[in-house]
Amino acid sequence: MTPIPFLDLQAINATLREPLLAAMTRVLDRGWYIQGEALADFEAAFAAYCEAPHCIGAANGMDALELILRAADIGPGDEVIVPANTFIATWLAVSKVGALPVGVEPDPLTHNIDPNRVEAAITPRTKAIFAVHLYGQPADMDALADIARRHGLRLFEDAAQAHGARYKGRAVGSLSDAAGFSFYPGKNLGALGDGGAVVTHDAALARRVRCLGNYGSEQKYHHLEAGLNSRLDELQAALLRVKLDVLPDWNAHRQARAQDYLTGLADCPQLTLPVVPDWAQPVWHLFVVTTPQRDALAAALKAEGIGALIHYPIPPHRQAAYQSLHLPAGTFPIAERLADHVLSLPIGPLLSADQARTVVGVVRHFFAG
Repeated sequence: MTPIPFLDLQAINATLREPLLAAMTRVLDRGWYIQGEALADFEAAFAAYCEAPHCIGAANGMDALELILRAADIGPGDEVIVPANTFIATWLAVSKVGALPVGVEPDPLTHNIDPNRVEAAITPRTKAIFAVHLYGQPADMDALADIARRHGLRLFEDAAQAHGARYKGRAVGSLSDAAGFSFYPGKNLGALGDGGAVVTHDAALARRVRCLGNYGSEQKYHHLEAGLNSRLDELQAALLRVKLDVLPDWNAHRQARAQDYLTGLADCPQLTLPVVPDWAQPVWHLFVVTTPQRDALAAALKAEGIGALIHYPIPPHRQAAYQSLHLPAGTFPIAERLADHVLSLPIGPLLSADQARTVVGVVRHFFAG
């Protein structure tokens, strides 16, 4: 059997080799490598794509989250509600500004933060809710916005995995006070290195994010506050601009392959498939199934040359980085159970229908046996 990789970035980027090389050449020929024409062009295009007026490039996705929090004056003594089931970067950004990440369990069906559990986590120190659109599926933003409004909280989005996803017809990234995106190479919209961005409707917050990410400066050698060096460089911006044009087609391809999986594995015993609410249009950064037999299934797929990964095997609260919070095993039982049961099947803009059928066949054979 021909191997089926989890995600073949070399092959994906090869489909755009000529336009990517042309974009690199334009940057090289201009001789301007930071905060120039390519960045301005990408920021304008990505803001429009996210249906928001402002986009500010950042060095990476976690910096984008940190810049949002800092621009909102969230820091020591404050608490920020975060999903218990997410990549650790969401928690780390909160910690970087000196605030306390407060985990909330996910909905076991969607794996996103459960709005019904959020209010119980709110204290007088809570300043914001940071929703994550995990795996490329939108969180329930209207429910979270209602909670934020009633308690006077800021609402932010970690959209690192959700470029192009839509919630009730609206673009992810335009559903809150501000959203942070990652352009890590494996994302739906990925650079050829690190990169990130903040998207927002708030002009004042946008201006402060831009200032903070540029050493706290709006004018060279004049520093208004102690900022960061977190800027999306010209080369990555130019490459991302090329990829942004094909992102709708790439996302549509992911959606088609996800439907192949949903149909082909619909009646597979002991396997739970992703649940998509009727108001959500995911972009399937990951296609995550759950099963108590996760490790055995992963081994069976590997034996057939099929790439499958675990996102994420250890919840943030169980990481050594957060042992000081004294959150023992059992604190977030749903998140912990998911960590033990989740498995990501191959998906991407080049995964063929035949390859998806092969994956389905191996999975079905495993459970039939």
